[in-house]
Amino acid sequence: MDDLGYTPTTLGIEDARKRTVGVSSDIFDMIAIKQGRTTETGAGVSPCTEDPDHLFSSRHPWGLSGVSAEELERGFARLKESLPKHGWKIVEYGPNNSANKNLELTADSTKDHYAVNAELRVTGDPGEAKPSIQVRVVSGCFRAPEGTDLNGIY
Repeated sequence: MDDLGYTPTTLGIEDARKRTVGVSSDIFDMIAIKQGRTTETGAGVSPCTEDPDHLFSSRHPWGLSGVSAEELERGFARLKESLPKHGWKIVEYGPNNSANKNLELTADSTKDHYAVNAELRVTGDPGEAKPSIQVRVVSGCFRAPEGTDLNGIY
């Protein structure tokens, strides 16, 4: 697949979901806030635009809250420090374009075809929103096994 720059691994949809949740779990461990609450979301999948009949990617968005803004800031700093030690390259880091200029980082895995985006939401009116870290893990494209119908996957 010249469009992608790599040859996609053949993987079943459920196995891809599990792999993506596993990467998310690694990110959670790097943040190292065990007493917080995480949102309960499953991993989704969608066809890759390069070859929507045969290729798909997986994503797992989740959030962490229920602890102080200071604890979230420390967890976000641990994530930034830990990612390169675990084979990730930070490609963007700094305030984002939101009204609150939330701190955001994006990193790419140097060993797997995954990206992570994390946003530290601790600014703004304290009465309006609870502090959190929002995380989105996205895979590169996987090749569906022969005979898999990618129409209507989610």
